[in-house]
Amino acid sequence: MQQLTEILATINGSFNSYVLVIALVGVGLVLTISLRGMQVRLFGQMLGHVLHSRAGAEGGISSFQAFAIGMATRIGIGNITGVAIALALGGPGAVFWMWLVASLGMATAFSEATLAQVFKVRWPDGTFRGGPSYYLSRGVGSTAWGKLFAIALVFAMVIAMPMVQANAIAVNMADHGVPQWVTGVIIAVLAAAVLFAGVRGVARTAEILTPIMALVYVIIAITVVIANIGAVPGMLADIVRGAFALDTALYGTGGGIVAAILNGAQRGLFSNEAGMGTNPNAAATATVKHPVHQGFIQSFGVFFDTAFICTATALIILVSDLYVPGVTDPDAAGNLTSEAVQAQWGSWMALPMSIMIFVFGFSSILGAFAYGVAGADFLQKKPRNHYVLASLVLVFSVIGAAQQILTVWIIMDTAMILITLVNLVGVLVLLPWTRALLADFESQRAAGIAEPVFDPSRVDLPRPLTEGPWADHRLTH
Repeated sequence: MQQLTEILATINGSFNSYVLVIALVGVGLVLTISLRGMQVRLFGQMLGHVLHSRAGAEGGISSFQAFAIGMATRIGIGNITGVAIALALGGPGAVFWMWLVASLGMATAFSEATLAQVFKVRWPDGTFRGGPSYYLSRGVGSTAWGKLFAIALVFAMVIAMPMVQANAIAVNMADHGVPQWVTGVIIAVLAAAVLFAGVRGVARTAEILTPIMALVYVIIAITVVIANIGAVPGMLADIVRGAFALDTALYGTGGGIVAAILNGAQRGLFSNEAGMGTNPNAAATATVKHPVHQGFIQSFGVFFDTAFICTATALIILVSDLYVPGVTDPDAAGNLTSEAVQAQWGSWMALPMSIMIFVFGFSSILGAFAYGVAGADFLQKKPRNHYVLASLVLVFSVIGAAQQILTVWIIMDTAMILITLVNLVGVLVLLPWTRALLADFESQRAAGIAEPVFDPSRVDLPRPLTEGPWADHRLTH
């Protein structure tokens, strides 16, 4: 494992430094300009679509359930451990770059979710399947690229993601005297009860868990921030100064502005998943009247994840005396947020925070499984694949729980690089589709239609949409 970690760290360093960050920011800028800043000018509509999502039809998954599956993986250990690692390696300035990547990522998330809706297919059980594999094969016209993404997605979501989430839970539970491998076994037993119920079981569980855990965590964060409200302006100033290396005292252990940018972008990607190509797999499962509807919802998810959850975590850590830029060890990041809350409220918060971390990580494992199923279904349409994938998730949850924290994160970073780069190619190539769909939606709203409906025969698409649920009108709205 040590040798594997060193090899992957070398590879990841090069790609994250010169490829991934440039690709994420560059594509986000192109999409933001091309879509005329939709994440700002249409923000009110995003919020409205989240609040008024209606139930799915014909056994399908509702728009909100699809949003909940996506948020189940967005709101996870990346918001707690990931932010802590970013601060340790990149200093407070990493948070600024996390904000920037997320603001541009809202346009990326909108584009990939909208495309996932357009090129989705109906499954025999009444649900839908879609995502990058489908829009790469059906939209771009490359089955090979679709299969490449699907293979990478299965690796990322069935092997790497469960390892990261289980490890974060296990590291925290070790403080309570529970051996890490034991925590891994407990996670596997509990997850088995949900995973073997399939995608609908994950959707039902995520719909309940996600809003509750997000609300409780935000309440905890707000309480800590209010108690230290006088220090907030100074913390925000440190974030901005650290982002541009204006104060060497704010460097992380990685040192300098490059470390801030790389760690902010990298950990931001893992947290909000914009451009990663994972959330579109959930977006495609929803029953909606217009593809743009789900694009809005997934875009709002990026905003909520970063503006509220990640920022709250950063402020919790920055307000404590436990974090010192350039000194705090990244290996200690697993418990940094929990210890910062305890420093504010007392040691009695250790158990509630452990429960919170468990729920965050557990729900992310469930959401990751749904994405892995989407990839496997694209490669081979066999029901038994679900049981194989569920079994692999359980096995790697146990394995990941017993590893060192940086080992599992480096494995996850490797998986992120591949799926993100492949997905971004598809999003850029299919940009004319995204523009046409958004224009159709906005023209209907301008004409006074409260709930626009997508009819491919009435939209000036790059080419006719002749197959799939939207083309044959088998959708029930």
